[in-house]
Amino acid sequence: MTPTDRPSFARPKIRPSLHFDVTVEIPKGTKNKYEMDHHTGRIRLDRTLFTSTQYPNDYGFIEGTLGQDGDPLDAMVLVPEATFPGALIECRAIGMFRMKDEMGGDDKVLCIPVADQRQQNIRELTDLPNLALLEIEHFFTVYKDLEPGKSVEGAIWVGHAEAEMEIRASWERARGTSYENEFTRD
Repeated sequence: MTPTDRPSFARPKIRPSLHFDVTVEIPKGTKNKYEMDHHTGRIRLDRTLFTSTQYPNDYGFIEGTLGQDGDPLDAMVLVPEATFPGALIECRAIGMFRMKDEMGGDDKVLCIPVADQRQQNIRELTDLPNLALLEIEHFFTVYKDLEPGKSVEGAIWVGHAEAEMEIRASWERARGTSYENEFTRD
């Protein structure tokens, strides 16, 4: 047996998951809807939800992206405790809630914080309890109820591969706009 005949015990090359920064606008557990004012860099109270619901997870946007709705791509971060508006969290996607509202596409990427070792084995939506997904789905199908002129037209869950494709497409859409940053540059 020659050295070239030996079986290879090298680990297969695994494509690492895509990491990205999420800026938190809304901490979990609140009825207040805050939004980043992208001109001033300050957090502004947009409105208080009309329904008796509260955000089930920290909620914000993926840095350097431009979603289909003309705003940065929305993200929900599964954190054990609420953070605060303006917090920056390095994340990876496990799926996406593909949603349409009165303005059109309004996707929400579901993320895991890279720094949370307790959640390192969560890679796909199927790794979460079904009730966790149902809670998120319920929130986003009713949170605009009672608000004049606002509605949710429909939504479905898609996996992490489709979420990563949308993140990359959103970085591409942001090129040459005021949303461009280090993620959108070569």
